[in-house]
Amino acid sequence: MAEKPPEDGFLRRDLAFSYRLYKPMKPSGECLFLLHGSGVDETTLVALGRQIAPRAVLVAARGRIAQEEGFRWFTRITPTRFEQESIRTEVDAFATFITEAAKCHGLDLSRTVFLGYSNGANLVSSVMLMHPHLIERAALLRPMPVLDDVPPAELSRARVLIIAGAADLTYAPFAPALVSLLSQHGAEVDARIVASGHEFGDRDAAIVRQWLGDPAIVITKAD
Repeated sequence: MAEKPPEDGFLRRDLAFSYRLYKPMKPSGECLFLLHGSGVDETTLVALGRQIAPRAVLVAARGRIAQEEGFRWFTRITPTRFEQESIRTEVDAFATFITEAAKCHGLDLSRTVFLGYSNGANLVSSVMLMHPHLIERAALLRPMPVLDDVPPAELSRARVLIIAGAADLTYAPFAPALVSLLSQHGAEVDARIVASGHEFGDRDAAIVRQWLGDPAIVITKAD
């Protein structure tokens, strides 16, 4: 059997962040950047990404901070407090990674959505605030604000979906603050709550697909 090309999910290390690139047989021209949660790796959101956008190119990136047997995106002090210098360093590096990955693989950032979960969602929102206009569409699952000092940012071109879990006792109480923060900087924010804890599932996939405008998906108001 012929070896699969690097674009078919092989781990690549040619840029600042390790990542896997998945290309469907008949790509739609859309792209999803996938940012995983804490203590796992870049493969954990691939199935969710395919469920949301089957014909999109997937860029599954890996955080650079080791945690247990997996990775995270920046250093944690407590479950809800984070090392600010680590956030700034990793945000700047990831902003460069986005631009370089798009150039290397011919990705259209105007047709790209950043799907982040937990720690990955927190990195995405921080990139938006520190590097305005780089990310224009983001779906954030179980996020919270993490920057102590928020720079001026003009986000009027940004659309953001935030999905909190009703039973997520650690992060859900902070989700309204992130909604307010991004809205105050001009972003169009759609905030939802689902009947789950910190874990994600089919309900999240359906909401994200509906938010992206898939006419085949019809859902009722989030639980």
